[in-house]
Amino acid sequence: MDTYLVTGAAGFIGRSIAAELLARGKKVRGIDNFATGKRDNLRGLEAMDFIEADINDAEAVATACRGVECIFHEAAIPSVPRSIEDPVASNRAGVSGTVQLLVAAKDAKVRRVVYAGSSSVYGNTPTLPKSERMQPSPISPYAAAKLSGELYMQSFARVFGLETVILRYFNVFGPFQDPTSQYSGVLAIWTLKMLAGDAPTIYGDGEQSRDFTFIQNVVHGNLLASEAPAERVSGQVFNVATGSRVTLNHAIEIMSRATGYNGEVRYAMERRGDVKHSLADISLAKACFGYQPQVDFREGIERTVAWYKTIAKSSNSQAGSEL
Repeated sequence: MDTYLVTGAAGFIGRSIAAELLARGKKVRGIDNFATGKRDNLRGLEAMDFIEADINDAEAVATACRGVECIFHEAAIPSVPRSIEDPVASNRAGVSGTVQLLVAAKDAKVRRVVYAGSSSVYGNTPTLPKSERMQPSPISPYAAAKLSGELYMQSFARVFGLETVILRYFNVFGPFQDPTSQYSGVLAIWTLKMLAGDAPTIYGDGEQSRDFTFIQNVVHGNLLASEAPAERVSGQVFNVATGSRVTLNHAIEIMSRATGYNGEVRYAMERRGDVKHSLADISLAKACFGYQPQVDFREGIERTVAWYKTIAKSSNSQAGSEL
């Protein structure tokens, strides 16, 4: 049976990919150093062969790649604000770690690496939707690191014949996204606050827009990309999103109905490095490997809120049993 490696397996997206692979009866190996991933995210993934190590640990990564058919490379420090505070750490995780993985994958004769890219590489260019044909223009260290990873992926495909596929994610959200960190995705933070009756904060006027993409769509895109014919996808870049956008103000309205929140919304100054608008052209992914978004924003919010409510009830029950 083929083995699949997921880097960043204790993170939001990595965990979700690993869970779907296991559900399909696949043999899965994961690696994570818990820099941003959570040990709790590994619950339900007991069938996964897990390695606790840094992606820059050459020996550990070589071991992780041994006997692997395909790698889903999700390991990174996924935060624009954090990359501004510590560009070196962002580069180490996103660039050095990616090169280390690619070398190990090449040496282990892995067939394909599917890379978690980011829509942040497009920057603040006004053209919408964002097409893979556009010139990247990163405005944050995180985006620069992600773009560097893309270039390494393409170079290893051209020089060494390692199949690589780059997927640029657009504002992913859903169950297992950590809502407790200041660096977390905005929808996760808002969900936790609104369920608790606390006011969510919008940085800017709220008219900035995002192509918010539910996690199931991203998992779906990854699995399709891992199976597509090499001549159609190797060395190529593809947007993975919904092809529609929602303003932050409208997102708050939808989330208010889903959470039952009827309080105020706070506004603060825009943050450095944030893009104004994002909207993906997903026609290339549709044409090359049949990608279609499966869950729209409203349904994704309803599923996400339901999951956080379940987690909150579980936490309260555990707290009560300890009293």
